[in-house]
Amino acid sequence: MILRPQLKDLKVVGFYLGKMILGLSLFMIIPMIVSLIARELNPLLDFLISFLFCVSAGLLLHIACYTTKDPQWSHGMVVISLAWLLAALLGAVPLFLSGHWNSFLDAFFDAMSGLSTTGLTLVQDQSHLSYGHQLWRHLLAFIGGQGIVIVILAFFVRGGSGAFRLYIGEARDERLLPNIRRTAQFIWVVSLVYLVLGTLVLGLAAFGGGISFWKAMFHGVCIFMAAFDTAGFAPHSQNIMYYHNPAFELTTLVIMILGAINFKLHYTVWSGQRWEIWRNIETRSFVAVILALFALVVLGLNQTKVYDGAVSMFRKGFYHLLSAQTGTGFQVIYSDQFVSEWTSLSMAGLILAMSLGGCVCSTAGAIKMLRIGIIAKTFMADVRRYISPPSAVLIEKLHHIKQLILTEAQMRSACLMTIAYVFVYLLGAVAGMLCGYPFMESLFESTSAAGNVGLSCGITSPTMPAALKITYIVLMWAGRLEFMSIFVLIGSAVALMKGR
Repeated sequence: MILRPQLKDLKVVGFYLGKMILGLSLFMIIPMIVSLIARELNPLLDFLISFLFCVSAGLLLHIACYTTKDPQWSHGMVVISLAWLLAALLGAVPLFLSGHWNSFLDAFFDAMSGLSTTGLTLVQDQSHLSYGHQLWRHLLAFIGGQGIVIVILAFFVRGGSGAFRLYIGEARDERLLPNIRRTAQFIWVVSLVYLVLGTLVLGLAAFGGGISFWKAMFHGVCIFMAAFDTAGFAPHSQNIMYYHNPAFELTTLVIMILGAINFKLHYTVWSGQRWEIWRNIETRSFVAVILALFALVVLGLNQTKVYDGAVSMFRKGFYHLLSAQTGTGFQVIYSDQFVSEWTSLSMAGLILAMSLGGCVCSTAGAIKMLRIGIIAKTFMADVRRYISPPSAVLIEKLHHIKQLILTEAQMRSACLMTIAYVFVYLLGAVAGMLCGYPFMESLFESTSAAGNVGLSCGITSPTMPAALKITYIVLMWAGRLEFMSIFVLIGSAVALMKGR
């Protein structure tokens, strides 16, 4: 029997949604200040209107739904799934007002792409976008990479079981510290420390490449947020190719890897346990997958000899592979070159990299390395079981921050989540084919959207069908939240209509 949610349940959802919207509105102050400094009057008004709208909506929900009740598991899942939709809708308002997006749907697409740290974009005349709007696109990625719920946990919600349920709802399941609020604050401390250091290094690299100092620093902060939060946005329409700077590209490689690493591993290393990097099953799986897929990409590229020499192969082949694996989506070639210059074998290597992704509890999306490591361990355990005597008692262990015993529940969860992602990748590919695109290109773009990567082979553009834009929005949203929150939202909607 399905029970209909009561008024008190709706008030809990509305109250915490109000907190999330208020948290989002505070971030709008940053591009407002930048627009004021840059003397950009129209962008300043765009953000002022959006800020007032956000504050009004947040306060209305906060007051109308005020409650002292902590959210339960179902509340947390519904709040998170709705919060990401509302944040993308509200975050799209200043983008749409700028006039650089053809429709509100296109602006909503970019806002969801930023928040989900995907990086696919439909912006028009991107290189002439204002400083305020340019920063807002990247700031959305920075907010989404840490997690919308991390914002309110760090500043607006007291610690406790209710806070942990919100944290879990955002597809995170690892505490860094005993208190969940301190965990959220540590994630922000790590991100802000890296932001300062990364901005300086990228800014100086861009300055050394011939860009004026203040413009270089602005590009540095934008590129860092996109790299660390594996989003793939860039201030220029040519993406990273615009800089033509090997030092800049190498720096982004390092930042992409940092963003794709588990925040708990960051905490462990910061605590002095540096050897954990080499012992952890995720980092070992990450390195093994990168090496295997790079070999696949090299074999494919060698068929056409499109890139001559090791340096060219590294800058084009390895860079895009790591960009795909970390879920960043930075590009140093044009999108249509994937189709015209890369073979099906090398594109398959990128698709596999995008589908697998980085580490759990990081800014990366897709299946994730912990699940790949668990599946590999499960396979080896089954092989060992078949060749062992019937009376043998076998215990499979894995090292993830600490030594753990591999359980049947972990094996089942890893396999089911992997199957779910593969199904969604194929579903998106079918949608692309129904819109008239070839299978390989459709699968490439679908995997990029659902895996929150951002690499494009040319399908994503303002002229693609509206149905495909909506499909990719749903894929980005579902892939970022890893499905369960959305299933609970759908179940709650059914219960609201048909429950007893």
